[in-house]
Amino acid sequence: MRFPFTLVVTGYIEKVMDSVMHLTSTLRRSWTITSASLVNVLITRTRLLFKAITRSLIPPNGLTMLVFKYTNSFIGSLRWAIQIGRFDIATAVMTLSRFRACPHQGHLDRVKHVIGYLSKFKHGVIRIRTDKPDYSNIPKKEFDRFYTCYAGAREAIPEDCPTPRGNSVVTTTYVDANLFHDMISGQSVTGILHLLNMTPVDWYSKLHTTVETATFGSEYVATRTATEQILDLRLTLRYLGVPLDGPSFMFGDNKSVVNTASVPHSKLHKHHNALSYHRTREAIAAGITRFHHIVGTTNPADILSKHWGHSSIWETLRPLLFWRGDPKATPTP
Repeated sequence: MRFPFTLVVTGYIEKVMDSVMHLTSTLRRSWTITSASLVNVLITRTRLLFKAITRSLIPPNGLTMLVFKYTNSFIGSLRWAIQIGRFDIATAVMTLSRFRACPHQGHLDRVKHVIGYLSKFKHGVIRIRTDKPDYSNIPKKEFDRFYTCYAGAREAIPEDCPTPRGNSVVTTTYVDANLFHDMISGQSVTGILHLLNMTPVDWYSKLHTTVETATFGSEYVATRTATEQILDLRLTLRYLGVPLDGPSFMFGDNKSVVNTASVPHSKLHKHHNALSYHRTREAIAAGITRFHHIVGTTNPADILSKHWGHSSIWETLRPLLFWRGDPKATPTP
């Protein structure tokens, strides 16, 4: 049985591969350049391009200028591939994008490795699955929040939203953080995956703006970011006239964060995370989100927050991008 609707990016990946073949032949020819005038022209153009950058970043020759050109071009192509559905390369491309100002040959080689992965697994597609996930086996914890600072919290619903029509949807969010992802700055990475029913619709992989010294803090920053994105997604769906079926389900693999966010009498001992702590807890108290713990090895947000080996992530990635056969037999992400 085939899926009725899919988001296919195979054609775009093949065009990127054609560009890589052109790059290979161009770089091979560039090693044999002996004309001093041509090299001088390339250096002059490079200096004009980088006049706002320090002198140490100016490429020394024409070959380095080609590396700069093709590295940035391919990173731009890969970022577009992420936008149209191939979120499995988001972490690698996000990391490489930090070096776009002055890339070197090693960065170009790593970009080509990412393109090689896409070439080998170019048939990954997002399948539109409208069936709702079954969360009936997840226990619902009820707490009395009357004597907390979140008493009376509720979701703000605009009065000018259109009347919801059609079938209702369940929104699911997976969140994760990777501590000390960037060894240069010490910043962590947030990875978030949003699903409508069982279809991935939005993904997020980005460095934190602050440096966290513990996993607890980085996970809380990621959870707060996921909460704000859930609020934005729910508001968008309401203005589109889509009925929402209950609260949004959010899953994370850090049990300490899940417990302190969900249980009213839990305490926060790291006060620099207080704003993320209260933002997350208020959304849970208002019935906007339900936050539950899952095992880290089954968390799809790991795809967007860590550098992974294909064999270690395959069982998580396969239901999202590479499933074949009956849609009803697809395991829930």
